Amino acid sequence: MAEQKHGHMDITDHEKTFEGFIRASVRVAVAVILVLIFLAVFNS
Repeated sequence: MAEQKHGHMDITDHEKTFEGFIRASVRVAVAVILVLIFLAVFNS
C-alpha cells in the first residue's frame, strides 16, 4: 500500500455527492414549506 500524504486525496466524487445531498435537502425543505403554506391558506 502507498503511504498516505495529507492533502493529496481525490475528493471530486465526495464533493459531487455532497452537492447533490444539499440540493436534494433544499428541494425537500422548500416542498415542505410550500405544503405548509398551502394547508394554512386553505385551512385544511
